Amino acid sequence: MTDLGTSFDDVRATFEFLDDWEDRYREIIDLGKKLPPLAPEEMNDANKVRGCQSQVWLVPEMQGGKLVLRGDSDAHIVKGLVALMLLLFSNKTPEEISSIDARAELDSLGLAQHLSPMRANGLFSMVERIYELARLAKS
Repeated sequence: MTDLGTSFDDVRATFEFLDDWEDRYREIIDLGKKLPPLAPEEMNDANKVRGCQSQVWLVPEMQGGKLVLRGDSDAHIVKGLVALMLLLFSNKTPEEISSIDARAELDSLGLAQHLSPMRANGLFSMVERIYELARLAKS
């Protein structure tokens, strides 16, 4: 499991203290820097997320009934968004993942309205891919 040393709730609390979006972007980028890189063979077509402007890969693995996700991107801010998605979704059962309202969680950070339309679309492509991985893990 990827341990980023923080939680989604910690990020939300940090964002409440950061008034400037430049500081929030830096926080997201720093989060991405904590992601361990994927092995080159994991950066394959099967793990690639469609609909993202940048290249994004999500690697799922079932461990003890929970879906553990690892991920990476070729862009700094997007890598941070991948890390944020892992904090929100990874190490949960497929049922728990399916019940998460990602849009509400992301809205609680004020994130979607501060991303370009292309980045926001890519972010929600990641969310949809994670929901799909959870559905596949249930079957």
